Amino acid sequence: SRIFYSMNISQGDRVWLREDDQNLPASVSSCSGGVVVFTSDYGQVYTYKQNALTHDKVRAMRGGGSAASGIEDMAALEDLHDGAIMHNLFLRYRQRRIYTYIGSILAAVNPYQPLAGLYERSAVELYSRHHLGQMPPHIFAVANECYRALWRRPRNQCVLISGESGAGKTESTKLILKFLSAMSQHSLEVSSKERTSHVEEALLESGPIMEAFGNAQTVYNNNSSRFGKFVQLHFNQKGNIQGGRIVDFCMFSPCLCGFSPGTPVSSHIPKTCTVG
Repeated sequence: SRIFYSMNISQGDRVWLREDDQNLPASVSSCSGGVVVFTSDYGQVYTYKQNALTHDKVRAMRGGGSAASGIEDMAALEDLHDGAIMHNLFLRYRQRRIYTYIGSILAAVNPYQPLAGLYERSAVELYSRHHLGQMPPHIFAVANECYRALWRRPRNQCVLISGESGAGKTESTKLILKFLSAMSQHSLEVSSKERTSHVEEALLESGPIMEAFGNAQTVYNNNSSRFGKFVQLHFNQKGNIQGGRIVDFCMFSPCLCGFSPGTPVSSHIPKTCTVG
């Protein structure tokens, strides 16, 4: 059975409109003669008879929705569902703010372009002096929280990075390693600086080598990882990186050469050697 919408709908009201199994943020463009016209924030226009609207189809937006620029922590959203989360990420992305918190979880949207100043040395120093939540969302804030937790709680710490192909997992891993390497170098004693820095350099420089053999070009991603990685770092009591290891495991069946739409091609180096 359907529960029909009984609340008053007026022009300008903010609502969530259910279309194609998605909650779309929308405004009531007009409401007259028993016909309601909705315009989504993404530009689509939908027209319905008012007496045909149900609670499943349209719901009032609490508080009028998030701020025009979105909010930094989506745990504070008044409407907490997939549509509200996607809309908040969309609002922040338009402001070139690619990072957003959900509590202590960091959501990142790949900008597919360099963002000036976002990962400079000054950003490393800034986030190293603040706790999680004291500064705008950033991957350095997560890395710093993990690094500081080693001393607050003497136990191993872990950062889990996940996402679909092209989401930026490989680059996010590099950025975390960059931050931890900078923190390690900052805490070094002068006497051990030259010896220890080689470990940090080896960790940072191992990435391109692994990518050359384990990454491939796909239809949607020019450098798609064909393997999963477990990166383990060892710190001493002074906060210096003393060693580490990278364990990889295959996620896809390898193919040496050839290309067909929608399928991955060979890893970079095998492809180069085979094609010539």
